[in-house]
Amino acid sequence: MKITITKNEQEFNITAAWRIIAQMLEKRNSVIGLSTGQTTIDMHAIVSEIHAKYPFDVSDITLFNVDELTNLSREYAGSCYTMILNQIAGPLGIPEENFIMPPTLSDDFEAESVLFEKRLAERGGADLQMLGIGSNGHIGINQPGTPFESETWVSPMDPDFEARVRRETQVPPETELGGLTRGIKNIMHTRKLILIAKGAHKADIIEQAILGPVSIDIPASVVQLHPNCEILVDVAAGAKIAEYAKKRNYNW
Repeated sequence: MKITITKNEQEFNITAAWRIIAQMLEKRNSVIGLSTGQTTIDMHAIVSEIHAKYPFDVSDITLFNVDELTNLSREYAGSCYTMILNQIAGPLGIPEENFIMPPTLSDDFEAESVLFEKRLAERGGADLQMLGIGSNGHIGINQPGTPFESETWVSPMDPDFEARVRRETQVPPETELGGLTRGIKNIMHTRKLILIAKGAHKADIIEQAILGPVSIDIPASVVQLHPNCEILVDVAAGAKIAEYAKKRNYNW
């Protein structure tokens, strides 16, 4: 693994943004997976700002998100479709047919999972995945305990996140919420992974995922086995692995 620890949050956001732009420029028909959440908002904004100032051709770029919420309206501000559309796909002018997302509502999410992967495979598979990490080590919505051989499926939400979504949407208790997520196996088949995290609240889980054993108890730990993976964190999220490196005279 390549490990990059930036000096501060702003440098993290700029570095992460340029990783996305570099992929777009290197391969003009790249298939790029994104993630949503507080970690990615600012870096998506920087990508959009750079493209607006220095336009480059994105007509053949394909974007998708690693996961999507289920049994909610796509118009919900917290849906991955809406966030990616507003933050990056829309500002860059990515053609609608090149923005691949599963629906949030369906009578057959198993079929939608298969179709989602089929559409990505038809474009040659994912070249880059910007991969967030949850405080419990989840990647996508693959919660602790998810088998590493899992393929794209509908996973339960983290209980705290589900409670927040229900408060924001007023979805009744009888409606089952979840997330259609690329499985760990599918994620690992991406040509390049960049695991991203910022903030002191992510320092413990980054240490466990990168320095601990590879275990389904920490799904993100599987990236240790990927042949082309970068760990990109700010100084706060990387504090514990930096301390580990310093004690052993490693130079990251």
